[in-house]
Amino acid sequence: MSELDKKYEKFRPKKFLGQNFLVDENIAKKIISFLDIKDGDNVLEIGPGHGALTKHLIKFNINYTAVELDKFIVEELTNKYGDKINLIHKDFLEFDFSQLHNFTTSPIKVIGNIPYNITTEILFKLYDNKQFVQSAVLMMQKEVAQRLTAKPNTKDYGILAILTQVNAVPKIVYNVPPTAFFPKPKVTSSVVRLELKNDSYVIKDVDLFKKIVKSSFNQRRKVMRNSLKKLFEEKGIEFESVNFDFSKRPEQLSIQEFVELTNSINNILRS
Repeated sequence: MSELDKKYEKFRPKKFLGQNFLVDENIAKKIISFLDIKDGDNVLEIGPGHGALTKHLIKFNINYTAVELDKFIVEELTNKYGDKINLIHKDFLEFDFSQLHNFTTSPIKVIGNIPYNITTEILFKLYDNKQFVQSAVLMMQKEVAQRLTAKPNTKDYGILAILTQVNAVPKIVYNVPPTAFFPKPKVTSSVVRLELKNDSYVIKDVDLFKKIVKSSFNQRRKVMRNSLKKLFEEKGIEFESVNFDFSKRPEQLSIQEFVELTNSINNILRS
């Protein structure tokens, strides 16, 4: 066993939970600085682990809540911090934001070193609850972070980029090497700041928008007429009835074009 393994033996990360614990104190402080915490803020941490961020967050004058699935970590943090934190033993993907918002008076700021294996699910949950969330600072795999900020006509532009950018303003603020974690992941991580917003685009049917985007990029090498053929058949719509250029591939379309396509189809379905 290496010296590093001995030092962090108590952490015993669980692979099925995608646990890689942050162990660099300076980087932990830097991550927190990106959240721009003010007195009285409502801060929610996703998966506090052994408290790399927690130990610093409790020093602020904030309403602090942490959601953790691992019952052993819940017991550890409860014993260590007591009533200094509102600790919720739950899978974050099943967490109800409305319950937390009932006893807060302002939007929530979210922070976390999130598991790589459910990064997309966590992001989508935040977007679905953006009425409660002001901003988020999240650490994730660098390749995923790059997909959040991707532009049209690039290989990273796709479902994640579009659904992120209609709901938030994403910015990669810091890259973190594998040496900052235990165990060391095989990839570099990035810290992303998300400014959640509610008025980016006027989408008449959000569910339809998601379906169109996902259907398009599930066959991203095909032109839109081919990738949306099944969807149009299901909806009983003729391509000729929609004023849109279906000869393009999905990665060639801007987010606004996807919005306009969605709204056109929505108008036809409601007419």
